[in-house]
Amino acid sequence: MSEPTRFPADSLTFVGTATTVLRLGPFTVLTDPNFLHRGQWSYFGQGLFSRRRTEPAAQPHELPPLDAVLLSHLHGDHFDRVARRALRKDVPVLTTEHAARRLARGGFTATAALSTWSSETLTDGAASLTVTAVPARHSTSVLERVLPPVLGSVVEYRPFPDGPATRVYLSGDTVLHGALRQVRDRFPDLDLAVLHLGGTRVLGMLVSMDDRQGADLLELLRPASAVPVHFDDYGRFRSPVSNFLEEADRRDLAVPVRLLRRGESVSLR
Repeated sequence: MSEPTRFPADSLTFVGTATTVLRLGPFTVLTDPNFLHRGQWSYFGQGLFSRRRTEPAAQPHELPPLDAVLLSHLHGDHFDRVARRALRKDVPVLTTEHAARRLARGGFTATAALSTWSSETLTDGAASLTVTAVPARHSTSVLERVLPPVLGSVVEYRPFPDGPATRVYLSGDTVLHGALRQVRDRFPDLDLAVLHLGGTRVLGMLVSMDDRQGADLLELLRPASAVPVHFDDYGRFRSPVSNFLEEADRRDLAVPVRLLRRGESVSLR
């Protein structure tokens, strides 16, 4: 299968877990790279391990040339040992200060730390792609003290200055919290929301959205469409994506939700 078919222009392609390939105009961005094969163990962090249940749709050598990597946080199911070994060390990595510092120690030379509401812009001729960090919290409990900080983000593409914008929201491994209302207020016209689900729990406390929280966030943001990710790849993901789809349908939110198979793409045209 040729590269343009696997990763179409102006689309988001689901690779697995929270790994996607986002192509907008001349830009290609990889999110949360996790390339371990089915059956391999991942170290999430904080003493937690889990075996992968699914096979990713691509490996690093099969990706198109990357303009950037967008990393929500430094857990093993979001940036694994394959990514550390195979990705170019000079590829820009847009992430949290915590992750940027650690990746720089690992030889990555173009890390950029984004604090909430700060932005990084890539340009190619008249076209621009701006990544804005938005609020995200891995937990609202005492666990937040030991979990790594998380980056939510809005990716905004314009083919030329003041041209029409395409906006994609990526939640990162957040749980529902009050500051997410600011995302709605600042970006009321999102074209696509990519929601990290799974309902992961540590000591009984949520550290990623379950079906109800995912539907709550969808109801809050009201994007033009939504894609769930991060829902069945590891044994620690306990909230089935079918529950989320049923909950979103029950609420009649009028937001089309597209469940992508690994390797499948959604158009952003």
